[in-house]
Amino acid sequence: MLDDELMEDSIDEEENTQQNKYLLFPLGEELYGIPIQTVINIVELQKITAVPDVPGYIKGLINLRGNVLPVIDLRVRFNLSAREYDDRTCIIIVKSKDQSFGLIVDTVAEVQDIPADQIEPPVQVMNKKFNKQYIMGIGKVGDSIRILLDVDKLLDEDDLPSGMKVS
Repeated sequence: MLDDELMEDSIDEEENTQQNKYLLFPLGEELYGIPIQTVINIVELQKITAVPDVPGYIKGLINLRGNVLPVIDLRVRFNLSAREYDDRTCIIIVKSKDQSFGLIVDTVAEVQDIPADQIEPPVQVMNKKFNKQYIMGIGKVGDSIRILLDVDKLLDEDDLPSGMKVS
């Protein structure tokens, strides 16, 4: 095989090993998950620079190794009860549609394999706007469920002032 073919096979194998894997994190009493392929890094909570005239769920900007990223507090985004940040609070750095941003979560739990045949579409009785915007599916793990989020829909770029749109 040529070097290019070997590299292609390596990339395909890596994508296959990440398929059906989700980074789980609790918010309140529920466990949420995002596809591991979207996760770039998990970092400690750090100084966030507030930006005026943005929706309340956008806490501001961080400077991560020279890259300026918007940061979303998922508790606020989902209208959950407020919780003070502590030493377990962290920021999950994700990439979506060539846009990197941070998600503030209570803590991270684990990476879990959830086979595609164990994922159902969002329940129809739930708020349709919420379903449409954030949830890509409901993962069944034993007797428990995991709410799987659509990272592409967590940050609505229309909510960002032009100065915050970073690529």
